[in-house]
Amino acid sequence: MTAPAPAGTRTRDGAASVPRWLVLPALVGAGLIVLPLVGLAARVEWGSLPALVTSESALAALALSARTVAVSTLIVVALGVPLALMLARLDFRGMVVVRTLVLAPLVLPPVVGGLGLLYAFGRGGLLGDTFTLLGLDVAFTTAAVVLAQTFVALPFLVLALEGALRADGTRYEAVAATLGAGPWTTFRRVTVRRVWPALVAGTVLAAARALGEFGATLTFAGSLEGVTRTVPLEIYLQREMDADAAVALSLLLMLVALVVVAAAYGGTTRAARARTSSTSRGTS
Repeated sequence: MTAPAPAGTRTRDGAASVPRWLVLPALVGAGLIVLPLVGLAARVEWGSLPALVTSESALAALALSARTVAVSTLIVVALGVPLALMLARLDFRGMVVVRTLVLAPLVLPPVVGGLGLLYAFGRGGLLGDTFTLLGLDVAFTTAAVVLAQTFVALPFLVLALEGALRADGTRYEAVAATLGAGPWTTFRRVTVRRVWPALVAGTVLAAARALGEFGATLTFAGSLEGVTRTVPLEIYLQREMDADAAVALSLLLMLVALVVVAAAYGGTTRAARARTSSTSRGTS
């Protein structure tokens, strides 16, 4: 005679149960996240929403954010993919220190990151004199916005991609090497294809983080309309001048964030299911 199963709720695959007492804190946690979003949506003046998000200052901020996020995302991919690959594949002394420094922007207050960027690339900073000799002035320019967005967004891609690379292992790359594929061919046709869902998800999340960046941008780039004033900075400015405009722009950013998270999460979930299904067929 078998013992009765413990009280719980079945998971999606029916293979295990979740204790029912966990449902309450889960609902509280979900409510803590959802209620502010609902409150924001309830505060919007829907009739005047189009006019609020198409004002001259709002359009300038939206255009600047679109341009800078596009550039910073390209930089994040160009730098983040090799960095994640090195962290996942190489084993050297000081690896923990390097990984800690790379992921530090995830936990640093944005203002601290902005100050660090200012003292690294601004006038009088570590590279400030070099930029001055070259006739370049980075701080409080559009380039500073791109640097700030890249600084805060890069760890998101590295974290997502490094985890996928470690989980996938090197067996497929080893097989490709035995078949005569060179390092570049193996990377392009094996490694990237194997971790493509994680690469896409990490890129999307990095772009979303860049779009929402505020503290480092304000500290390092300032708030100049059409030059450094991105959408988050425009929201902060409008909060004191026109609360309805601030709420409207906040709602717009919230909708973009929801679409981004849904796309990233949905893509990774489908990829995980497909990989699990293919693995099950291979072992059956």
